[in-house]
Amino acid sequence: MASAIEVVNQMMEKDAFSQWLGLQIDEVKEGYCKLHFTVRPDMMNGFDVLHGGVIFSASDSAFAFASNNYNRLSLVLSCTIDFIESGNIGDLLTITATEESLRNKTSVYIIRVTNQHGKMIALFKGTGYRTAKLLVESDGEK
Repeated sequence: MASAIEVVNQMMEKDAFSQWLGLQIDEVKEGYCKLHFTVRPDMMNGFDVLHGGVIFSASDSAFAFASNNYNRLSLVLSCTIDFIESGNIGDLLTITATEESLRNKTSVYIIRVTNQHGKMIALFKGTGYRTAKLLVESDGEK
């Protein structure tokens, strides 16, 4: 059976948008993912703060990596985000996705975004639908 890190590495290889964001994977285990990225000038909005879409997208990627790393395709059913603080150029943001509930067909994750000072930037909650489809097939799983 494919390990959590094998699944996430394969997902990241094919995920051009997460690569564009500069997401770096720090830790992966079943139902969990921790990653980070540095805020660049091309991520800023018209008010000279980090664009909310960047924060949302990074959180969504962490959610995807955590919820899919059991090697079962998981699709988002719903998600919400609270923007708490603004991000600035050069900030090192850490995104941590933690499983709160895992059922046969559904899962719930809390994703926290913090800066290099430990200050909470955003809080994301995602609910996923778990399919039976394998993401990484090995000889014994076909």
